[in-house]
Amino acid sequence: MNIWEQLRQWWRKNRLVPARPRNGYQKWLRRQGDRHEFIVIGLGRFGASVAETLVQQGHDVLGIDKDPERVQHVSLVLPHVIQLDATDIDALREIGIESFDTGIAAIGSDFESNLLATVLLLESGVKRVIAKARTRTQKKILQQLGVHEVILPEHQAGAHLGRRLAFDHFVDYLEISEGIGVVELIAPSKLWGHSLMECGLRRQLGLTVVAVHRNQEVIVNPGADFRIEPGDVLAVVGEIENAELLHD
Repeated sequence: MNIWEQLRQWWRKNRLVPARPRNGYQKWLRRQGDRHEFIVIGLGRFGASVAETLVQQGHDVLGIDKDPERVQHVSLVLPHVIQLDATDIDALREIGIESFDTGIAAIGSDFESNLLATVLLLESGVKRVIAKARTRTQKKILQQLGVHEVILPEHQAGAHLGRRLAFDHFVDYLEISEGIGVVELIAPSKLWGHSLMECGLRRQLGLTVVAVHRNQEVIVNPGADFRIEPGDVLAVVGEIENAELLHD
């Protein structure tokens, strides 16, 4: 029995809220194709946001939460949501948890429950497990379990804002991996009138300019002879700490 048949049978027995599938629940169960299958456990603001974004991108998502009011509320925006205690391994097996590509444990209010749900995802053979943490200690515990990725949404959001506020020339940035990212920054006056070759950003700081926003135009992959003008906003790739050095 495949995951879709298991879900069909479980839904018939345990449906607790009106089904509100946008494309039809049965149609969703039958879809195979190339879409990825995600299960999101915990439908608070973070979990619901992740689930809704995945659905908007065309992926199959099953949302789970034990709070009936939250399930009812989220069912207005998510096609497939079930009221379920994710710390109950038998209930998870009934819906074929092991067949999902990615499991996301996002229970924010109860770390013990989130931890147990994460363990069950791992033990069930879910290919990729992502877990939410609220503190660095929680993150360390989850990493020791072998979780593929741990998200600290509040910390990351705070660090992101703090960095932007601390460095006036930063417009925005996206951290790709530890300390490495794409930084959008206002070109300092010391670079005005100089070509990228003359600036030596790659040679001196290991920064590569991948785009320049000038007025209403975006110049992608500017050449070595491209000259920087006042008001240019540079998009550079490299170590974020090195990008912090690019200021007046």
